[in-house]
Amino acid sequence: MNVSFNQPNPIASSNRDKTGRFTSSPADISHQPPDSDTPVERFAYDNRIVRNFAIATIIWGVIGMLVGVLIACQLFAPSVNLGNQYTTFGRIRPLHTNAVIFAFVGNAIFMGVYYSLQRLCKARMFSDWLSKTHFWGWQAIILSAVVTLPLGFTTSHEYAELEWPIDIAITLIWVVFGINMFGTIVKRRERHLYVAIWFYIATLITIAVLHIVNSFEMPVSLFKSYYLYAGVQDALVQWWYGHNAVAFFLTTPYLGMMYYYLPKMANRPVYSYRLSILHFWALIFIYIWAGPHHLLYTSLPDWAQSMGVIFSIMLIAPSWGGMINGLLTLRGAWDKVREDTILKFMVVALTAYGMATFEGPMLSLKNVNAIAHFTDWIVAHVHVGALGLNGFLTFAILYWTIPRIYKTPLYSQKLLNAHFWIGTLGILFYAVPMYIAGFTQGLMWKEFTHESVLRYPTFLETTLQILPMHRMRAIGGGLYLIGAILMACNLFKTMAVGTLVANENAEAYALSKIYSPTGSDTFWHRWIERRPFQLLVASLVTILIGSMIELVPTFMVKSNVPTIPSVQPYTALEVQGRDLYIREGCVNCHSQMVRPFRSETERYGEYSKAGEFVYDHPFLWGSKRTGPDLHREGGKYPDSWHYHHMNDPTSMSPGSIMPPYPWLLTQPLDISNTSDKLIALKKVGVPYDDQMISYANEDLKKQANDVSARLAKEGIKVKSDREIVALIAYLQRLGTDIKKMETTQK
Repeated sequence: MNVSFNQPNPIASSNRDKTGRFTSSPADISHQPPDSDTPVERFAYDNRIVRNFAIATIIWGVIGMLVGVLIACQLFAPSVNLGNQYTTFGRIRPLHTNAVIFAFVGNAIFMGVYYSLQRLCKARMFSDWLSKTHFWGWQAIILSAVVTLPLGFTTSHEYAELEWPIDIAITLIWVVFGINMFGTIVKRRERHLYVAIWFYIATLITIAVLHIVNSFEMPVSLFKSYYLYAGVQDALVQWWYGHNAVAFFLTTPYLGMMYYYLPKMANRPVYSYRLSILHFWALIFIYIWAGPHHLLYTSLPDWAQSMGVIFSIMLIAPSWGGMINGLLTLRGAWDKVREDTILKFMVVALTAYGMATFEGPMLSLKNVNAIAHFTDWIVAHVHVGALGLNGFLTFAILYWTIPRIYKTPLYSQKLLNAHFWIGTLGILFYAVPMYIAGFTQGLMWKEFTHESVLRYPTFLETTLQILPMHRMRAIGGGLYLIGAILMACNLFKTMAVGTLVANENAEAYALSKIYSPTGSDTFWHRWIERRPFQLLVASLVTILIGSMIELVPTFMVKSNVPTIPSVQPYTALEVQGRDLYIREGCVNCHSQMVRPFRSETERYGEYSKAGEFVYDHPFLWGSKRTGPDLHREGGKYPDSWHYHHMNDPTSMSPGSIMPPYPWLLTQPLDISNTSDKLIALKKVGVPYDDQMISYANEDLKKQANDVSARLAKEGIKVKSDREIVALIAYLQRLGTDIKKMETTQK
């Protein structure tokens, strides 16, 4: 069941001379049947922009993976941060995720799109200037993340931690990319839009919608803002964004590249064109609904949780449709897979995609999610997709593309083979221990004795149990990093031997006009295939349906977030303390969401209510418990416990893997922007009155003096203007509003 309906064939031959070097290829003339007077046009593909994004992919990939190994080591040896506040796990974990997602994967996407789009459209990119602006603008955004995240400038939204000026820059550069892409499509010399281009278009419009909606922030200063949304609504928007950033940044563009590069590598047509149509439309329609499965058993309304579960389970069909279409493209070419290591990378990538997209719906089942959520099982699941699909498919494209644009064979097949096997071992050494750790955590957290009490009441007991698995995970990450370094050496040597063909000559028939909207072919999908703007609009409508149905009721129907009278806004000192909590990245290790399970209410206290978060800008529910949940932390320990715990965690919790935060004890609290913060929070709906704003610092100092006095009574002398005082005030506030309500009712 091969490609039919005159779909443009993505297969193009490549000639080599007797030495194995690439020679000029025959003109890749459009397959559309020309009129008798249709001229052949000559043009040149821009390979320089492809080369630039390829080099950026390699460099940022190595850097991002190196940071990943560093934070993996901190989870069993916190001293790896060398006592530096700028390299703690909380601060550089988002640096790792941004580096591998937006720097490594992002540059790889642009490399693949710029190479394949030109050849699928039989046209040079619309504007060389836009291409250069896109490249250098994207690198500037990445560098801004490298600077700001370790400094603690973060919104705390997972995969969207960058502050508002950088968000604006991302939007502008994305528009540049969109104009360049659509300009190229408009001037194409191939009538039909090949399936890869559908995925590129859906990626473009969906990422734009996700980024804009999730980035509504109220600025306080150049590097500080508060989200427009609060609590439950903020959580829903964030995981609508977070899940679909995985879907439309880490998945759909890679599927588009798979549809282009795999047939090229195997010299085989795509297995099924009809299946690619079903795959595309079903995937982008269903994927957008599945975000709430990240919030099962939380304070999110039950109807939204159930909707996320339903569509997550449905998602396996289109996901596996794409995997099957890719693997069956190799039908009749498996002898090449045995010999061609680049195809081995592609097969592992598709297999990892299939595994991850089976596991995702499984983890969305409530009974499975009850065990897996907040554990290392989720870490394993994410990295199977990231290391397998994104990493290996990127490696395959790099190995295939660079020799072609440099017209020279790959420098070393031995290094290529070594990279494949070391990388594969790296994935196994990473994922398997994390699965074991996740199962161990989930079961230990829930285990009761015959006397009906928690068998492991101290959270630290579970942490110590999984340390060997964390060490193995670091070894796996190290192996994967070594493979990437081998690739970098191999490809840079290849570039040194060859010569870049910056402008690759090509020719194709000019695009002739047709009088029927579908030409001689009456197949219904032809109508939209040939019209990029209609395809853009159709993709937009498809993803907006689920988005609107999930988001709008949660904002408009008040019963979704029942208010609690005893819940009051944070004081000025607590606002400052909360911002310190955000700055240090505490949300990366601690959740603030007690789920309605007996095992959690016995361990932490009353389960969390939606109304408790109405003044939380942003929400801080977290997605991983490396440490215990903190939502009921207020009043649980005396102030001195928190002071000693931040100064030396092992003094309060022997064996703790939390790093010390001594700078909090010595750094003065910056209160120059307290009023500005309250003003910004008031604008997003927190009911601060003008008097509270005017006397913000006076109230802050009064509460700080109270905290300092309590510490003095416990034998600790600390100035009231230190950061630790504000952080203690915030921690002692957590969960106390609900306790006040219970006291009032009694």
